[in-house]
Amino acid sequence: MNFATELVIDGQLVPGEQTLDVINPATGALVATVARASRHQAEAAIAAARRAQPGWEAMGWNRRSALLQELADAVEHRREDFVVTMVAEQGKIRREAEQEVDYAIGFIRHFAGLRLPPRAYSIRGGAVELRHRALGVVAGISPWNFPLLIPAAKIAPALVAGNTMVMKPAPTTPILTLMLAELAAGILPPGVLNVITDQNDLGDLLTSHPQIAKVTFTGSTATGRRIMASAAPTLKRLTLELGGNDAAIVLDDVNVGETADRIFDAAFFNTGQACLAIKRVYAAESIYDDLAEALAHRAREAIVGPGSDPASRLGPLQNRQQFGKAQSFLDIAHRDGRVIAGGDVINREGFFIKPTIVRDIDDRSPLVTEEQFSPILPIIRVRDGEDALMRANRSEFGLGGSVWSTDIDRARALAERVESGTVWVNQHLNFGPDVPLAGAKQSGIGVEWTQLGLAEFCQVNVINQAA
Repeated sequence: MNFATELVIDGQLVPGEQTLDVINPATGALVATVARASRHQAEAAIAAARRAQPGWEAMGWNRRSALLQELADAVEHRREDFVVTMVAEQGKIRREAEQEVDYAIGFIRHFAGLRLPPRAYSIRGGAVELRHRALGVVAGISPWNFPLLIPAAKIAPALVAGNTMVMKPAPTTPILTLMLAELAAGILPPGVLNVITDQNDLGDLLTSHPQIAKVTFTGSTATGRRIMASAAPTLKRLTLELGGNDAAIVLDDVNVGETADRIFDAAFFNTGQACLAIKRVYAAESIYDDLAEALAHRAREAIVGPGSDPASRLGPLQNRQQFGKAQSFLDIAHRDGRVIAGGDVINREGFFIKPTIVRDIDDRSPLVTEEQFSPILPIIRVRDGEDALMRANRSEFGLGGSVWSTDIDRARALAERVESGTVWVNQHLNFGPDVPLAGAKQSGIGVEWTQLGLAEFCQVNVINQAA
């Protein structure tokens, strides 16, 4: 198929002043060579967004919503192209690629249907009305693990609120965002959505630029800190969805087989490359051995291969850099714990690692304290729920977590004390645009999704009128 390879600036498809090679992580082969933007082209994208913003906001909520619904229709019409591209570019197995494309369509439709109506307040001697206005130009920076869903979840609320946008996808997965922008160029007014690509060298321009009003970023905590520092001189609005190290607390009364199935799915989804995936398990000592073996059995049985193979349960790591990090964590796993499944790379083309289960490991090991973003799962033995809670809450991260028990009241009471933005009970990774997402501690700033997330793309405007 013909992949989207050009930048989108001011409604036009534009060749880059340089190029960027996109590699299939399952084969190491070239997928496509795409445009790479220069700083001059990034400036042009910002200028186009700024010119377009007043007219776009003046269209009103209903017209903006209708155009976003058209964009969702266009993506749905080319659903198969997006799925095939995601398998080749990101490395996802086909089932997960289909899920991501469908979620992206759903997120666009959801935000297209939201509104932030005026709100009236009664005060003595006058009347007050709270309104929401657009901020202006928004910069979006997205990672490589969900290269369509995350851009869609940033673009849709930003645009429906009346902002215009400059979107920058990850350099290893730019094609899907370029495809989305190419469709948008035929639907939205010029300059409303601009997409530029880089080799991680244009982020500082976006985050420090005086004509950018807000930055919405999903990625590592370390990069989030740099963005805050860069944005500080202009006091930009920020939404940062950062690293996670989600803990699963498994109490002593669970059905081990059923719980192992669900934990395995939530830990190894997208080959472990999800900020909300389970990355450490705290299991009560009475069920520790059984749960560790149940998870190891599932890891040994899981088929690892290209996303294009229907038999594959796990695909490759997305890029060479992450593959190298995963290998470093494998070394730590063998050093600090007992590997009972997996534990090494697969000798074939591409960036493949066997799903790995590690037991008898101290939770001060880097494999537990850091975000692996890899198909490696440590299991820590604990005395009881209180011990697990104390250990889980020691982390600097607080994106998500889960508690597992057949006693719902017991699980809920423990879940309310987990220091994470999201805590699931007897499930994990159940999310959608109608559920708020907010990180705690060093896992983020701001709220995404729902009307709360939509409001983060707006300036509160209070009209206070005398009687």
